[in-house]
Amino acid sequence: MNDIDPTSPTPAPPSDAPERLSFEDDGRTPNSRYPVLCYRGLKTAQESSAEALEALFERNGWPPQWRGGVFDYHHYHARAHETLGVATGTATLILGGEDGRDIDIRAGDVLILPAGTGHCRRSASDDFQLVAAYPPSQQNWDLCRPGETDIATARATIEALANPDSDPVGGPGGALTAYWRD
Repeated sequence: MNDIDPTSPTPAPPSDAPERLSFEDDGRTPNSRYPVLCYRGLKTAQESSAEALEALFERNGWPPQWRGGVFDYHHYHARAHETLGVATGTATLILGGEDGRDIDIRAGDVLILPAGTGHCRRSASDDFQLVAAYPPSQQNWDLCRPGETDIATARATIEALANPDSDPVGGPGGALTAYWRD
């Protein structure tokens, strides 16, 4: 586990590489050829971990857009990659679509979801809150639902997206830039 100092000019990536989770296109949720990256147990040096996560993401080129939770229905984003930093509480998400996999997350965890990755909240503690951020060129994210969104159009939109230049946790030399290569 690492401490994130929000005043530090150059954030250090965690010493442990993030978990990599891969999900196949299931015909209703496109998912991605790139893995979901899951950093576990980042700690903040500030009282408000939401503020520290926002500062971290901003420093690494992923402007934060909102605080909240995760919808309790299956969805994905075709026009944007997304990072979710857990500020408080715990939750179980389903990643990968309707037949996807449960993943438990808690305060200090950061998920980086490549465009197309299905996600849904199965359960959450009462104090669950996260911070969401997107790459600068992908601020106009969308909300796609399996069975309601034309999957061929979603696939084409996802394929046209540029990969981010920076990992929201590790910066330009972070894991995303190594694991999301064509």
